Amino acid sequence: MSDAAPGREGPLLRVVLFEPEKAGNVGNVARTCAVLGADLHLIRPFGFHLHDREFRRAVMDYLEGVTLHEHASWTAFQGTLGAGARVWAFSTHATDLHTRAGFRRGDYLLFGPESRGLPAWLRDALPKLKLPQPGGGRSLNLSVAAGVAAFEAGRQIEGW
Repeated sequence: MSDAAPGREGPLLRVVLFEPEKAGNVGNVARTCAVLGADLHLIRPFGFHLHDREFRRAVMDYLEGVTLHEHASWTAFQGTLGAGARVWAFSTHATDLHTRAGFRRGDYLLFGPESRGLPAWLRDALPKLKLPQPGGGRSLNLSVAAGVAAFEAGRQIEGW
C-alpha cells in the first residue's frame, strides 16, 4: 500500500518511531500505516523483537501492506533523508498544535519511546508539534498519538 497513487510520488506519509519499547504499540502503528499508505520507520534500539508474538498479534496481516524501514540509529536514519525532507517531532513540550502544521505529502512524523518521549537533544533540533490534551494528566498512548497525527496529516494532504 505504500505505492503512490497515479500521478503522485512516494508515500502519503512516513511515520517514524524512535527507540520504540512496546511491540503492541508498534504493531498498531503499522496497521495505521497500512490503512493510510504510509511508510513506517523504526529506529533502534527496540524494546522487543519484530518476531515477538505480541508484535505479530498486534500487526496481524497488515505488515504485508507496509513498507517497513529499520535504522540502526538516529544518525543512520538521518542519512536516508532526501533534500528538503520535513521531519515533525511530536512532543508534549511543543507549543504548536498538529492541526496548524501544513503537512505535505511525504512528511515524516516522529514519535519518541513510550516511557520517556523524544530526548531533548532531538526534539530541540526539529520543528515540534503537540496534540491537544485538554484533560491534562498523562500523555496519549504512542499508537493512539501516531494515529491521530497521521490521520490529521492525511486530512490536510488529501482533503478528506
